[in-house]
Order: sequence, then structure tokens, then C-alpha cells
Amino acid sequence: MTNDTRRRTSVRRIGDAVVAGFVRYGIGPHEVQLLTTRGRRTGFLRTTPVSLVDNLQGRFLVAAYGPVGWVHNIRADGFGTLRRGGWIELISVREVPAERAAPVLREYLSGPRAAVVGPYFEARADDPLTAFIAEADRHPVFEIVRSQTIRV
Repeated sequence: MTNDTRRRTSVRRIGDAVVAGFVRYGIGPHEVQLLTTRGRRTGFLRTTPVSLVDNLQGRFLVAAYGPVGWVHNIRADGFGTLRRGGWIELISVREVPAERAAPVLREYLSGPRAAVVGPYFEARADDPLTAFIAEADRHPVFEIVRSQTIRV
């Protein structure tokens, strides 16, 4: 899949803005939150909706659309914030290796979000873990290693 298929279309930008508006007020699926990162070149804050995977192995951010802007920013900085409703969580992350990312990617595709992000993956939810190890290069996974939540 080329980067052209991952470009943000105007429909997706409008959809992201609508989702972000709901999430700001705490409306919608609990795993959807607003991730804010500092731009690696400009220093400006950038916010985008993300869907977390929260399981027994930890909490993870998945780059469903590949190495997009927030991925580059968080790789450079290692920090960000998650917001949902009136709560902001300050987070520190680290990128996980492909072997650890594979089960997270499989779980990511096993829920209803697969209807939206499924076309960006070559593997399907019922594929073996080896297929998801190959996907890990195209869809980075970050583990939230430290967090502090505050009420705003």
C-alpha cells in the first residue's frame, strides 16, 4: 500500500473533527481519545483522535494509518497527552518491537474499528501472528509506560 492511500481526505478530516468534538465532551467509545503531540519541526501542538488498545499486557497506541504525523512527533519526543471529556492524561511512550506489537495489532483489528481501518492492513483478524509481525513495520505500536491523569 502506498502512502497516497493514507493521505487525509477532506471527508476524513471532517470525520476526525466531528469525532474530536464528541470526545472532548466524553461522548463515544471509551477507547477513543484525543492524542496531542508537539510538532517535531514547528513545535506547535497537534491533536488527532486515536483508538487505544487496553489489555492485560498494557495500554497501547496503534498507528492504524501507518507512520503519520503523530507517529513522527511522538518518536521524536516520547511524550504526549490523551484527553477524553474533562480529563487529560500526560503520557510517556516507547515503541514496541514487532513480536510484541503483533498481538496488539491483531486485537486492534478484532473489534468494530476494523470496519474503518481494516483496508489499511494486509492481515485480517483471524490471520496467524506471523502476518501481524509483518504488519508491525507498517503500523507502529507504542506502549504507554508512564502516565499521570489530571482533571481540567
